[in-house]
Amino acid sequence: MTVSPEASASIVFVGGGPRTVSVLERLAANLPGFPGRPMILHVVDPHPAGGGRIWRQHQSPLLWMNSITRDVTMFTDSSVSMQGPVVPGPSLAEWIPGFGREFVGERTDLGPDDFAGRDVQSQYLGWVHRGVIAGLPGDVRVVEHLTSAVSVTDRSGAQEVALADGTVLRADIVVLAQGFLDRTATPAQADLLAGAARHGLTCIPPGYTADIDLSGLRAGEDVVVRGFGLAFIDLMVLVCEGRGGRFDRTEERLTYLPSGREPVLHVGSRRGVPYHSKLGYLRESGPTPTRYLTTPALAAHGSPVDYRTVVWPLLVKELAYAHYRELFAAHPERTSGTWDDFLQLVDRTPDVRDPGFLATAAAVVPEEEDRFDIDRIDRPLGALGRSGPVSDGELQDVLVGYIEADLVRRADAHFSQDAAVFDALLSVYMVLAEAVVSQRISPQDRVRNVEGTFHGLFSFLASGPPPQRLRELLALHRAGIVRFLGPDLQVELDEADEHSAAFVAHSPAGGAVVRARAFIDAFLPAPDVKAASDPVIRGLLASGELAAEDLRDEDGVPLGSGQLLADKHCRAIRADGTVHPRRYLLGPSVSGSAGSAGFARPGYNSPGFRQNDAVARELLGALRTPEAPVRSRVPALARQSGS
Repeated sequence: MTVSPEASASIVFVGGGPRTVSVLERLAANLPGFPGRPMILHVVDPHPAGGGRIWRQHQSPLLWMNSITRDVTMFTDSSVSMQGPVVPGPSLAEWIPGFGREFVGERTDLGPDDFAGRDVQSQYLGWVHRGVIAGLPGDVRVVEHLTSAVSVTDRSGAQEVALADGTVLRADIVVLAQGFLDRTATPAQADLLAGAARHGLTCIPPGYTADIDLSGLRAGEDVVVRGFGLAFIDLMVLVCEGRGGRFDRTEERLTYLPSGREPVLHVGSRRGVPYHSKLGYLRESGPTPTRYLTTPALAAHGSPVDYRTVVWPLLVKELAYAHYRELFAAHPERTSGTWDDFLQLVDRTPDVRDPGFLATAAAVVPEEEDRFDIDRIDRPLGALGRSGPVSDGELQDVLVGYIEADLVRRADAHFSQDAAVFDALLSVYMVLAEAVVSQRISPQDRVRNVEGTFHGLFSFLASGPPPQRLRELLALHRAGIVRFLGPDLQVELDEADEHSAAFVAHSPAGGAVVRARAFIDAFLPAPDVKAASDPVIRGLLASGELAAEDLRDEDGVPLGSGQLLADKHCRAIRADGTVHPRRYLLGPSVSGSAGSAGFARPGYNSPGFRQNDAVARELLGALRTPEAPVRSRVPALARQSGS
């Protein structure tokens, strides 16, 4: 069955998650300035529009967001630099006790500093989506298709989107906004999966935890887990509390009461520690301009700018500046000298990792816990095992002490310099996002360093779990259900004896060597569109209707993690370098797509909102004008971004 737009203009959105909702909201806001034909807006997603797959309502209520409700909004405000009009609306914190009362039931007691369940966020997103649709004029109609798209092709001056249920949508414009794309296994993962299959072992590759089948993890058996971030926290919750265990709070501490169905999780990672707990206090804060890592500073070094020698020193200096500025302002009794003198020292120091600067900082700031040392912050267990491997008991004690100290520090405004660094990270992220979009940072540096080094640091410091989850982690450790493996975790499949094949895990710092029949990679897979399993993406790449970066290191070795190429208007670039005038790409797998790292915070001039507004105006403008040329050529610079 083919659905024709006839006299109406037609836009098909492939993907019905938060990105599409935001673009639809911006379309509705901008419509009065773009009079034109009636429109049909098709939204294609097997999950209900609003939450889409990741934020769907039907997932365990035990899975929480890792942002407090006051920090999540789907509505623009006066801070957003855009051409379209601001249409205010409630943040998640404002929605829950207001419009959300009829949707969230007993959870209306969630406050602005609480962490909502992902199912609550799904209700918020669905409410926003329905409100946008209800506010559209009568000549604009939205049709939702609860199925998947399988192909997109050009046909007779339009595009046809074939759906899995047999429907074919004829569209003037197609917007591909599928979000995080599933991908095929890497060669290393494929080897582990094949080995596990040969010996009847359980091997679970990276993926979104709510989608993973965990039924193969047996009660009481040892399970090796590689990854200590949010994916591990989700896994921990699902196989413990999700299997009937419960937590009991006494006056002294949290205790876990097992159901008897839990496996034993042995967890390690590169750092060997969990992500830092979210801060448990508030300080007056907001977006502040960066001082050192600025767009003009990067532009002064030409394009592309080298990340290791230029960007990273400026980035670390920015964080150190924020840390010490807060320390001198809020806690001057823990410093000597004046802020003005210390600021002059920071200003004239090219690299604050320099031993000379660190020595001067130690003289001015006596307590080590008050100093900013990026290497110590990034690798908190860096000294562990230097004088020889430690025992398993010592390793467990070190990890317990580290997590307990982190919970205390992150709840205490005595250390408000941590909150200042958190705010600085958000400002730094915006500068880096602009540098990536403008191609001032090369695609190679983007993959290795922005998406690798920086994103890892950002997640570790700023995107950790709610404090309650780390208290639960300690309770599970005391119950013998979670054990710590340490830093620089190494995992191999031992097939020497086919009758006792097992995954073997250990840390060079010491601790136990664990043999287990089950292994989980608890992290989201690195995006690589060339390995995407999505049939639309695969088909368009195969036909040359989409182009992907071909990223290689200095020796010609593929880096992976390539993105789809789009021009500055988010229009798809083809393999021959031309631009499809009416096919748009948005999301984390697209070059230059802003705001893909999380939800917008009120008052922070969200890059995602800015881009969504611009795209919405582009869509409306394209529908108002005559058919654009079938092939327009992208500037050479954009074509070279994948070289």
